[in-house]
Amino acid sequence: MATNTYMSGRKKYKRPQAVLWAANAPTYDSGNGLWLPYGDEIGLAANNNDNFITLSDHGRKALDFDTQRIEKRERMINGRMRAYHIADKLSLSVSWDMLPSRGFSLDPAFDANGKSTAGTMYTADGGAGGVEMLEWYQNHTGSFWVMLAYDKHDNFPTNEYGRLAQYNEAVEMFFADFTYSVVKRGGSNYDFWNITVKLEEV
Repeated sequence: MATNTYMSGRKKYKRPQAVLWAANAPTYDSGNGLWLPYGDEIGLAANNNDNFITLSDHGRKALDFDTQRIEKRERMINGRMRAYHIADKLSLSVSWDMLPSRGFSLDPAFDANGKSTAGTMYTADGGAGGVEMLEWYQNHTGSFWVMLAYDKHDNFPTNEYGRLAQYNEAVEMFFADFTYSVVKRGGSNYDFWNITVKLEEV
């Protein structure tokens, strides 16, 4: 189960990887004031209901957000426009260039401190490689949770400026598109993939 210790040890740098996919809604650790993914992290994805994967920032391009405002607009008899706002729904596009096809040479089997001693790490930060992401896509035809770590400090009710090193947003989403290409085939370790993912909020 993911804990504060696990998530602190799982990141290689001061800030966590920008994107994490989880099968279930995150839990709130009130003692430490942070959101944690529910379940266990997986290397080569087993198709179970309580897991998550941390996506690598290796070769990642920008997180592109788009908001669809769902509302009904109509013009009144006096000529003024009136709008009935229903919801704002988020779309996210992200891509990777030259991402290793696997995060590790062996199943990472992360320990309670978020570390792996199983084989060689291929992605720069130990995040999921192309095969792990593709397997997640194939195994999750319904909605899942996307946890994001970028500077959106207004999501926290207290100490909002001290949360840069935490996941600050969790959105339930569907896959809208998943495309990949095998750019280079490695000799005996891994291939390089280009991946583009598009997600839509439920």
